[in-house]
Amino acid sequence: MYDNVLYPTDGSEGSDAAVEHVRALASSFDATVHVLSVIDTRDAEFGLSGAFFEGEPGMSGETRGKGSGMVGGRDDPEETRSARLERREALVANVADHLDDVETITAVKAGTPHETILEYVDANDIDLVVMGTHGRTGVERYLLGSVTEKVVRLSDVPVVTVRAGDDTGPE
Repeated sequence: MYDNVLYPTDGSEGSDAAVEHVRALASSFDATVHVLSVIDTRDAEFGLSGAFFEGEPGMSGETRGKGSGMVGGRDDPEETRSARLERREALVANVADHLDDVETITAVKAGTPHETILEYVDANDIDLVVMGTHGRTGVERYLLGSVTEKVVRLSDVPVVTVRAGDDTGPE
């Protein structure tokens, strides 16, 4: 039924909440898990084009602070981009290691998160998406938007969502 399961992650508590659900589903269906991390190219350090990634499509959520490559910062933009790419590559590798009993494929893409996730679904014959959510409500959700909500609304395949702090994981 599910041969390919997509697990988009940005390393946040919201996305981490879903990893055990991914493991249980993949084990139950003997599925391959695609671990995807999307670098949001709308961030100032990437510019609007995301040219650093040579047009590759690609979840925001990384904490930014002093010296993080913000506009007006003193960091070299190329070094900042490389560091972010390395962190995301380490993130997906770490998740794949954590899912050591499940076949995994890892990818880091850049672009608008929900669009890139949906493009990955189409391009990789994904049967099911399992994502975490922060559980925001009201004005906070309206103002911040929700990658998960957009994927749920626009996906052609089933999407399982797991709320951050949900300790009712699979038995």
